[in-house]
Amino acid sequence: MSNSQDRIFSIDIFRAITMLLMIFVNDFWSLTGIPLWLEHAKANQDFLGFSDIIFPCFLFIVGMSVPYAIRNRLARGENSWKILKHIILRSLSLLVMGFFTVNIDHINVTASGISREWFEILMIIAFFLRWNVYPKATDWKKYLYIAFQVSGVILLICLLIIFRGGKDGTGFMTPSWWGILGLIGWTYLITATIYLFARKYDLLLIMAWLVFTLLNIADQAHWFHTIIPGGGAFQGFAFAGIAATLMIDRAITTEKKRKLPFLYLGISALMLLAGFGLRNFFIISKIHATPTWVFLCNGIAFGAFALIYFIVDLNGKSKWFNSIKPAGTSTLTCYLIPYVYYSLATFAFTLPEFLKTGAAGLLKSFVYAMIIIGITALLGKIKIKLRI
Repeated sequence: MSNSQDRIFSIDIFRAITMLLMIFVNDFWSLTGIPLWLEHAKANQDFLGFSDIIFPCFLFIVGMSVPYAIRNRLARGENSWKILKHIILRSLSLLVMGFFTVNIDHINVTASGISREWFEILMIIAFFLRWNVYPKATDWKKYLYIAFQVSGVILLICLLIIFRGGKDGTGFMTPSWWGILGLIGWTYLITATIYLFARKYDLLLIMAWLVFTLLNIADQAHWFHTIIPGGGAFQGFAFAGIAATLMIDRAITTEKKRKLPFLYLGISALMLLAGFGLRNFFIISKIHATPTWVFLCNGIAFGAFALIYFIVDLNGKSKWFNSIKPAGTSTLTCYLIPYVYYSLATFAFTLPEFLKTGAAGLLKSFVYAMIIIGITALLGKIKIKLRI
């Protein structure tokens, strides 16, 4: 964001709500007897579950944030090539994290010589050692922080070496589908790079959104296969977010800002109509990243942001969301804490069955999500916060 007076608080709030919901739905694996509409749809099931909406909304916010982040770096005097270096390094960091997290489900604990729980805990410790935001220092602390970062890299290398996967324990780590963090990394790399060099031409950015949308349709129609993860779908979400930011840029008067939610709602309605129209040709499927899923989720994202923008930026109600604010400002920290939480919980306690069933289970998952955000806030106060 550029500065406090120009800050679009609704983007942070939307990110916080999305992260809250992501942690909430990611806990559904521990529950039974909850409504099917809340869960992820099966790969070949023509259905949009509530859980299938969360990741697209997050990518939409990634897109919304890209212009502000790059403008900030330009305002600090960085040139395009320095910013490109940052984009590449940030993307690689996400790919590394995604690479590790996606392999956890395939670990053979006997062959690896370490339990899944301890592997997860050590992995997250390594992430924090390497990517924590350390205070600026010029004395001996500077070398201490460097030592922490190097230790994190060494720990990750050790985990990579000892990892063995598969039933027979002969497998090694593989990228597989890259995991959520890896997919965000690929999406950010492509989207931010295009924005960096096309930022002065709004039409080019809108055309990029169209191109990735058409790529996704072509991929799903089997006209040709794209090598981009998601077949263009994930970049389609991000560029939809960039388009939303471009509309904010153009709303320079109070009157135009007041009309902005209605513009977003109009786009939302068109996206939803297009999505239902595409259902005649493609099923709704997150797993297959179908165009139907893309259009419907973009429509929901535009509609949700319209409401949040109206409440937060037009009516100044950002304080309503103070309790979940850390999820929007320390998002990566918030996302990774559950890996440690679940691993420690395995050693520490087992919840009674009634807290893992039906409405009580859903309440438990929501409380759990709020606890994770609370832990994120506490870590932030002691200067433990991930940034890449």
